[in-house]
Amino acid sequence: MGGLIESTDQSMFLDPAIRNWVLFPITVIMVLVGVFRHQLTIIMTGQPPKPDIKEIRQGKALMRGQTLAQNNSYIPTAAFIERKKYLCQAYEDGTYLKDKTSKDKSPTDLMADPKNMEVMMDGMKKQMMGIVPQTLIMGWIQFFFSGFILIKLPFPLGLRFKQMLQSGIMTPNMDVRWVSSISWYFINLFGLRGVFALLLGGENSADGTRDMTAMSTMGAVGQQPGQPQDFNKQFLGMKDNLSIIYHEWDLENVEQRVLVKYGKQARIFRSTRK
Repeated sequence: MGGLIESTDQSMFLDPAIRNWVLFPITVIMVLVGVFRHQLTIIMTGQPPKPDIKEIRQGKALMRGQTLAQNNSYIPTAAFIERKKYLCQAYEDGTYLKDKTSKDKSPTDLMADPKNMEVMMDGMKKQMMGIVPQTLIMGWIQFFFSGFILIKLPFPLGLRFKQMLQSGIMTPNMDVRWVSSISWYFINLFGLRGVFALLLGGENSADGTRDMTAMSTMGAVGQQPGQPQDFNKQFLGMKDNLSIIYHEWDLENVEQRVLVKYGKQARIFRSTRK
């Protein structure tokens, strides 16, 4: 039913020593490594600098254009045109740029800025603090516990979860609910975020998934970790996006449409919607 597997003829019993010397140690070590990584990151990078109001203004101005592009159908056409005209002109003139002279600077000049260099170094340090511990833990698990079965989940799962939960074990007939050592590592990698938030606070450096997400996002836009953002280029790109939007107000003729829907008025008006 729905691809679920409930094996009734498989009788497998795990040695309690696996629970005591493999299952729990992997989880405890990952927690301790996360706490150590958080403290080491603070020591190496120091306290984060106070945000500059002009930098915040740049980011908020870009978010304003994104919000207008995503929710343009909720405002009348005249209001959308006025907002689009104002933002496009501001983006083109560099009104929201922290340093208006940066419009004429190349990416090489931006990277040569001492402040940007410091940001890049801090980003590289954080990336190293994330990559090295996770690589060592995975190598430790693969070397000592390769092929181990650690735990059985108490609920049925579909075949699509087999490759995710039984990584490193080539047993096509094994029940999907059994979890291998490598899969337990990844479950902890993504599942300990709440534990780290409880122990270290929401803005902590122990969450490895945050670095993975940041690296994938930067790779998608062709940006290296720690590289300063070119807001002028982003503003011009947002200006082009706003310029090609075809606007259509969702509430146009809404009174007549409601009356027609509930049979209170004949369809005597002309609507652009079908």
